[in-house]
Amino acid sequence: MLFKYKAVDKNGTAQESTIDAVSRDIAINSLQSRGFIVSSVEPVDEGGDGLFKNIVLFESVSNKDIVLLSRQISTLFEAQVSALRIFRLLASEADTPLMQRILTAVADDLQAGSPISKALSKHPKAFSDFYVNMIKAGEEAGKLDETFLYLADYMDRSYAVSSKARNALIYPAFVISTFFIVMILMMTMVIPRISQILIDSGQEIPVYTQVVIAISNFFVDFGLFLLVLVVVGGFFFFRYVTTGAGKGALDRLQLGLPYVGDLFRKLYLSRIADNMSTMLGSGISVVQALEITGSVVGSVVYREILADAATAVKAGGSISEAFARHPEMPGIMNAMIRVGEETGEMGNILKTLARFYQREVANAVDTLVDLIEPFMIVVLGLGVGVLLASVLIPIYNISSAI
Repeated sequence: MLFKYKAVDKNGTAQESTIDAVSRDIAINSLQSRGFIVSSVEPVDEGGDGLFKNIVLFESVSNKDIVLLSRQISTLFEAQVSALRIFRLLASEADTPLMQRILTAVADDLQAGSPISKALSKHPKAFSDFYVNMIKAGEEAGKLDETFLYLADYMDRSYAVSSKARNALIYPAFVISTFFIVMILMMTMVIPRISQILIDSGQEIPVYTQVVIAISNFFVDFGLFLLVLVVVGGFFFFRYVTTGAGKGALDRLQLGLPYVGDLFRKLYLSRIADNMSTMLGSGISVVQALEITGSVVGSVVYREILADAATAVKAGGSISEAFARHPEMPGIMNAMIRVGEETGEMGNILKTLARFYQREVANAVDTLVDLIEPFMIVVLGLGVGVLLASVLIPIYNISSAI
């Protein structure tokens, strides 16, 4: 929720701006923690009716926004512009109200003496743990301009790989969904009328046409019940997959699917290698890199593997030995990581693995698309052919008898 406040800072200068907080009390506490003497905090009336107010709840920061922001910050740091001035400038030029509020809050925290990493950590919807820890490492090394540039490049690579995999599945899902919608409309609106004509004709109806008519009658008689069942089942399924056990079961099912599972496995391995390579290159410890990668990898299965590896490293073991205990980690990755541990070139080895799995994801996507297209053609052709044959052949018989 957005609040408008009036306050006086440590230097006695009057401040009047806005702050994003869950409640009025939290907004006041946040301002006081920055050293402000608060005189008033009031909620901002964002206008519009209830529907449009609720839409604000679904505001989000896109990957593209963070990539562009990181590149702009890197350039301004390189030009020796102060951090506070950078975030004030970018807040004034932000394209979305949400980004403007976030950058303004970050600038306010910086003005109160907070480090950049701590200020960014208060906005997890925009800046992940990985992003914040990278910035923290950059602050400690005095290389913030390079760190923001590394982050922009990393997020570009990550977005390219993820979007390629996602886009490969959108087209088949759209075509198959459209096919099922058309078939349901045919079964509920067209077939019932034609079936009545066939029954009134008194002609013998073929077995396959009887099957189609029976399916049509089922949709007409129990369609509403079936729709309610699907909606209720979808609701409980969604509730289940939001739990820890549900996410784990869904991830294991996803990884076990033929072709699709192999694609997601390579996607997660690419993400793991790229994340760890970037963090180790920035001076973050191995244990911390494993823990942070586990929080952003996007898979419960691989998060558990990385947590196990972090525990093993804390106990004096090696990453390769911990990974070798899990069949989800391929032998080639374990062998290369072992070489990196023995030679001290872990960062370079992981960078090589990241490039390798990025190429593998691209190849897997192309292979999957090549397999899906002929499969869809065959399935759609059979479905349409059976439906047309079941309708046209009896009609042809009727017309021939006349």
